[in-house]
Amino acid sequence: MKRLHSFLIKSYIGPFFAAFFITEFILLMQFLWKYIDDLVGKGLPTIVIVKLFAYTSVTLVPMAMPISVLLSAIMTFGNLGENYELTAMKAAGISLVRIMFPLIIFNMFLSLSSFFFYNNVMPVTKLKMTTLLYDIRQQRLDVNIKPGVFYNGIDDFSIKISSKNKKTGMMYNIMIYDHTEHRGNVDVTLADSAKMKITPDKQYMIINLYYGRKYTYLPEQHRHRAYRTYPAETQVFDNEVVTMKLSGFGLKRTDESLFKENYQMMNIHQLEYYADSLTGVLKRNEYSMAENLRNNSYFRKLQHKDSLVKMPKQLALNLDSLFRTKPKDLRLKIVKTAINYARSTNSYITSSNEDFSWRRKLISSFNIEYYKKFSIPVACFILFFIGAPLGAIIRKGGLGWPVVISVFFFMLYYVISLISEKSVKEGVLPAFEGVWLSSFILLPIGIFLTYKSNNDSVMFDIATYTAPVKKFFVKLKIIKLKK
Repeated sequence: MKRLHSFLIKSYIGPFFAAFFITEFILLMQFLWKYIDDLVGKGLPTIVIVKLFAYTSVTLVPMAMPISVLLSAIMTFGNLGENYELTAMKAAGISLVRIMFPLIIFNMFLSLSSFFFYNNVMPVTKLKMTTLLYDIRQQRLDVNIKPGVFYNGIDDFSIKISSKNKKTGMMYNIMIYDHTEHRGNVDVTLADSAKMKITPDKQYMIINLYYGRKYTYLPEQHRHRAYRTYPAETQVFDNEVVTMKLSGFGLKRTDESLFKENYQMMNIHQLEYYADSLTGVLKRNEYSMAENLRNNSYFRKLQHKDSLVKMPKQLALNLDSLFRTKPKDLRLKIVKTAINYARSTNSYITSSNEDFSWRRKLISSFNIEYYKKFSIPVACFILFFIGAPLGAIIRKGGLGWPVVISVFFFMLYYVISLISEKSVKEGVLPAFEGVWLSSFILLPIGIFLTYKSNNDSVMFDIATYTAPVKKFFVKLKIIKLKK
């Protein structure tokens, strides 16, 4: 049995790692396609790109692991069935569950390892990836001055050139508007040619201008149009150096504490603590709102005592009759005051409900992330019990039918998870039921498939369903021949 167990584990590990790395690559390409506009053209160092891809690959593990387990299980048992090795094991009196036993132990260990990975490694990696991606997205594109177009990517400067030599980097017929004084287009420099270079720290851009003129309109004391003389200063130069400060072009690292309170960057203890704290704040705010409504809206105190306050308590009060006894101008004032009170109360209730709704969704996000730490490893284990019997039933290895079936069941799991998580955030389902719903649905399917495959059920054999149809057409043909 030891050789059999070793053979099964070796047969399973290969497809598992192959499926895992293929899935990781596909998901990583999807991430690259999504953020390609934020990465290209910024002159990022290679080490920054490598770090970003490494962090992203780790954060994609929760999505890659379930489909890898499912696909590798179908491929492994499909290969065993296709090569009649599974048939030989069953003929020797070994049941399917007994054949699956070493892989069940392996997947239990894999699920436990996944839990510790999701709880301890994922939050740290997600924090680093989010911080680095934020810094990259905040960085400006590299300076790329195109001929015939004003370039306004540098603060307080506007540059235009007519042509550019790509080999030497020399620019011709350059025009520079200097807006550092914020007085409009009062400082312009024209040059026949220029050469640009950026300091290694990407803090400054230095432009060497050759053979040009600089025109500067000087400020005037008399601002009225009738008294303006528009004085100007002209400078002619053979060689002039212009230094421009580049802000936002270098990669500046943000403090990671900016994102630490995001629920995706926490382990189960932190999630539980923050969820309890937010729930306590929500309850206190709800109680405070009820008290404010009771004291300031329903039982608003009058600023001036009137005859209503002085009336005996035992006297029956008719508010409509009392209102009609007041003068017309006073009744109009009472109605306007009541409308203003109602509007302010309605505005207070609306803003409070929006705040409560936002807090409930935030608490739901923390609870969803808390339960997902447990549900994803368990889902990997359940998907194995779907993949293994399916592979034994279809008896096809490789990347044909196994991929199709794996994608179908993974999409079923993923769609159910998305719908249930959205239902939790909308308050339709509790967090526990919403996160575990996909596992609750897939578990009976896995048990059913394992039972049918263990008993060599023919319900998935196509011949079982096509044979009666063939018999019907054969009988129909015989009847026609007799006629």
